[in-house]
Amino acid sequence: MRSHEEGRISSNWVISVLVFLGACLCCRSQLTPNFYSRSCPNVLGVVRREVFKALKNEMRMGGSLLRLHFHDCFVNGCDASVMLDGSDGEKFALPNLNSARGFEVVDAIKAALENECNGTVSCADILAIAARDSVLLSGGPTWPVLLGRRDGLVSNQSGANSGLPSPFDSVDQIIAKFNAVGLNTTDVVSLSGGHTIGRARCATFSNRLFNFSGTGADDPTLDQSLAAQLRQVCPASGGDGNATTALDPNSTDVFDNHYFVNLKRNRGVLSSDQALYSSDAGQAETKALVESFAASGPLFKIAFVNSMIRMGNIVPLTGSAGEIRTNCRTINSS
Repeated sequence: MRSHEEGRISSNWVISVLVFLGACLCCRSQLTPNFYSRSCPNVLGVVRREVFKALKNEMRMGGSLLRLHFHDCFVNGCDASVMLDGSDGEKFALPNLNSARGFEVVDAIKAALENECNGTVSCADILAIAARDSVLLSGGPTWPVLLGRRDGLVSNQSGANSGLPSPFDSVDQIIAKFNAVGLNTTDVVSLSGGHTIGRARCATFSNRLFNFSGTGADDPTLDQSLAAQLRQVCPASGGDGNATTALDPNSTDVFDNHYFVNLKRNRGVLSSDQALYSSDAGQAETKALVESFAASGPLFKIAFVNSMIRMGNIVPLTGSAGEIRTNCRTINSS
């Protein structure tokens, strides 16, 4: 995995930096890639080391850490509110319950950074760096992560329930949720491409396999051979709703554009993914983007980097707002 990483850095660095500089022209936050250059100069190396260890133990963790950053930023902004414990927290919201994971990896990164430069690096910044490293170590692009976020003081379960995109949402509903946090339709499709290294639970797609919408058959936009494979994982009765399957069949754990190739072949596992290409709702823009990203891996990666930078800038806490948590799971006054 280390040699793979080194090759990707050399081939993607120039393009990623150019994309990053272009995105920064419209940044309105106080975030900067060199925020810790003096206060914690080894922060990037420490995070990379811990993420590498986590992926070496379980490659699936790359998708989990990427998703954790996404689910954090969509609720209260990128403030690590998703990390806070408590039955009324975001962890127990329906989109996260029994599915959000990687908390222990963030704990390990935080502990290592507290040894390196205590009370300095926010949990929100850890999530952003870990997401980037998860993509890179899975064979994807790299980019300089904007830093300087501070940690929020509250978790917002109701906001997670209402604001996070659902696998059962229509394309219009997903676009509306992205628009609500300042992201556009291109961001919808490019960030959905992060599913190339993700997995899904049976509970999120089994409705497509049996008596879809009362038809007595499976979802007509689902490839029949894939449907048969999925029924082996998620039987009609006696199965485990938390059993999982790869969201990018035949390209599991590798960050590439194969996810979009699958959508063109009706091999998207989630209905919300397949709808980007097959929806009858007239979403010509999402279908065109899927076709473009399926045809060009480099184009997808450039768009993905841009969208990750934009997502990481969703109303971050900076300056004296919030705090730098000592323990990512609790606020400091606890």
